[in-house]
Amino acid sequence: MQTNARQISENVDNLLRPELSRRPAAPTAVLPLKTLCSSCHLRDFCLPCEMSGNDVEYLDNLPFVRSRVKAGQILFHEGDRFQFIYAVRSGTFKSCVTLADGREQVVGFHMNGELMGLDGLAQGKHASSATALEETQVCAIPYTHLLTLVAGKSSMQQVIGKLMSREIVREHSLMMLLGSMNAEERLAAFLLNLSQRLKARGYSASEFHLRMSRAEIGSYLGMTLETVSRTFSAFQQQSLLEVDKRHIRITDMNGLTCALEKHLH
Repeated sequence: MQTNARQISENVDNLLRPELSRRPAAPTAVLPLKTLCSSCHLRDFCLPCEMSGNDVEYLDNLPFVRSRVKAGQILFHEGDRFQFIYAVRSGTFKSCVTLADGREQVVGFHMNGELMGLDGLAQGKHASSATALEETQVCAIPYTHLLTLVAGKSSMQQVIGKLMSREIVREHSLMMLLGSMNAEERLAAFLLNLSQRLKARGYSASEFHLRMSRAEIGSYLGMTLETVSRTFSAFQQQSLLEVDKRHIRITDMNGLTCALEKHLH
């Protein structure tokens, strides 16, 4: 079965080689680029966030495409050839790796304005897979064209370095969660991080709908499904949360923060 990444690659080829545009369209829905990087409302979170105005305008000239990925579809598989940096324009993705025993380990959740695919820089192949948790849109930025763009421009090279640094910081954060926190601290950290990311994007910090399942949260936090459910129930009993299936309302933000700060102090 053809991955969305391969379909996107064909769509980029069509942009670069007009004679191919007569071929039948790939199954992935390609959307018109009505918004450029320089005018996108997500530019403060996405690839342009560290760039100057002139550098952002260079991005507008890159031959990237915007595609729709349906819930449950895989954008790229672990081991796929690295070709693109993906910017999430809308929706939520999960990143997963396959453990030695064949089990799937969730290593990240990505929302609008965040980048995916940088794990492919080291070996030229993706170290994880990315799956849409809902109807999503992504901007696929060809890495080879991005390299051409940054050649000779130290400011742009620094931006790429910072993007890679973000990945390292994210990995360190996950290691801290898995290595030294108890169940309540892990779930509190997860919910507070999600709250902060949503608030930065103009959404409610205290009331939101989880796009991921309890099992996926447990995989990410190194907890069993039963422990995740039990910890949610404990937070409800402590009047920190109101939970209705995947709908969450944080009723005591300070109390939830204290559940985490016990560990930090």
